[in-house]
Amino acid sequence: MKHVRVGLALTGSYCTYAEAFSVFESLCEKYDVTAIMSENASSTDSRFGKSEDFIARLGALTGKSVITSIAAAEPIGPKKLLDIVVIAPCTGNTLAKLANNITDTCVTMSAKSHLRNSRPVLLAVSTNDGLAGSAKNIGTLLARKNIYFVPFHQDDPIGKPNSLAARYDLLDASIEATLEGRQLQPILA
Repeated sequence: MKHVRVGLALTGSYCTYAEAFSVFESLCEKYDVTAIMSENASSTDSRFGKSEDFIARLGALTGKSVITSIAAAEPIGPKKLLDIVVIAPCTGNTLAKLANNITDTCVTMSAKSHLRNSRPVLLAVSTNDGLAGSAKNIGTLLARKNIYFVPFHQDDPIGKPNSLAARYDLLDASIEATLEGRQLQPILA
């Protein structure tokens, strides 16, 4: 399926990068992947790693430069560069921006630009307030055409009872379902 062009967009949920990267390699072997990193993700070092190392790793996996600016992300829609945009991880901040049509990062621009052609966007939620402040935005996006979700779960129901995290073991199956125009079920996994 190398002919399927996947935009793999990362936002700043750095604590999920290890799990996310564990499946990115197999995605890059299966699909033609273009990596996109939000400005924060591409410029912020955290206790989970250095941004330059993540950029280098994505570049090595995809064999392409990583998109890190709004200007570089904007042509995705008009030129129909991708078949699907996958935002993994998708933070609560990015959920809010998408739900409210705010386009101020290269990740939100890639989604907006891609959606203008009625093409699918797949979200891999990673937010500590998924069952609190971000719940409204998740609900809004669940009802929106061409937006799909990787099934998610409460990653720490006792320690962080409002936290939701995507099931990265279901990312590839979610991509396949999304490309067929269907939401992988059950969405609460």
